[in-house]
Parts: sequence; structure tokens; C-alpha cells
Amino acid sequence: MTQFAVIGLGRFGSSAALELMKLGHDVLGIDSNRKLVSKYADSLTQAVIADATDEQALAELSLQDYDVVLVAIGTDLQTSLLCVVHLKSLGIKNIWVKASSHPQHLILNRLGVDRIIHPEEEMGMRTAQALSYPMVEDYISLGNGQSIVEIHVSDQLQGAPIESFMNNLPSPIYVIAVKRRSELLIQPEVSFSLAAKDILVLLGSLTALKTLAPRLA
Repeated sequence: MTQFAVIGLGRFGSSAALELMKLGHDVLGIDSNRKLVSKYADSLTQAVIADATDEQALAELSLQDYDVVLVAIGTDLQTSLLCVVHLKSLGIKNIWVKASSHPQHLILNRLGVDRIIHPEEEMGMRTAQALSYPMVEDYISLGNGQSIVEIHVSDQLQGAPIESFMNNLPSPIYVIAVKRRSELLIQPEVSFSLAAKDILVLLGSLTALKTLAPRLA
């Protein structure tokens, strides 16, 4: 079981912490706000009151024992950066940080955190994808121009083999799986015949996926 520590239990941090709990992980929630800690005390593995700018307070939490520490502090740039500096000083190996601005991103990058998250920007991209391609059920960017998407198969493709719409793409697309009601069919052959309402799980460049999506409408 993976152990996570989430520093900052605002809207973003609490959502991440609760979802990690649903996924079966241990989660330590940390915030200086007593009301927020009390609110999530029964929902998380543990919730504690601590000042993220106090290195000694962070040291007492034994955060080095956690697989990932997520710094989810909101718009207080100084508090977020000072917290990260303390975590680095404590030798925390895997630090993810929520960033709310480009300057903060640059500083976090210089501090050498493992991942910088832009919730508003990423949600905006996902919303734009959904608006542009309504048949796309979900969208995950893997970096380096590669993405995983779930695309609904339309009624008009009933019985069509996968290979019938995979030609003349800008770059290869890989079919990871087909979801069919309660079944999950892993890496189907290109001759596999689709049924209406199937969901294709695809991996490829965003350019190729954008080219393919309208063919499945």
C-alpha cells in the first residue's frame, strides 16, 4: 500500500487526498487550519495540524517515510516555496507541488521538485478537449506529446474492424484496450470487430489522436 502526505487541505488538496483514500492508499493530511483538519480527520488515515513553514514541525511528521509528499498549498507563494525548501532540507525524495503561476513554476523547477502541477491549466486543457471532441470520454497527458484517451465508438461503426479507421495517421496509435460493458479486452488485434457503445483506450501523439477522433464519431 502506497503512503501519501498531502500538505494543504483546501479544495485541491482535500480532493486529491480523498481520491487517494478511495484508491486504497494511506493518506496523511496536513494543514495549519484547525477547522479543515477536523473536517477531514475521519476521512483520511491521519490528519494533523502543522505549520508548513516550520521545518521542525515538518520534521516531527517523519515525512521521509512517505512515498510521495504533495504540497497543495493554494495561492500563498511564500508559504508553498518555504515548505518545499524545508522538505528538500529534510531529504524528502519525491515531492509534487501545486503551482498557481509561471514564476512559481520556474522557482519550483530550480528547486528540483519531482513534478509541478497546474490544476487550472490542466483542467482547462481537458475541458477544451471535451468541447472539441465530445466523443472523448477521458484524456491523460503523459508528456513528450503522448497522451492516453478513451473514445466512445459510435453506432455507425457497429461491426467495423479496428484496422478500418487506423490508416493514414500522422503517427502510430496503439490500442491499449476495448471496454465493452463489464468486459475489458486488453490489446485486441487490428481485426477485432467493434460494437456500438464500445470504449477504445488509445495511446499516441495528440496530433494523431485528433486526426482519429472524428472517424469514430
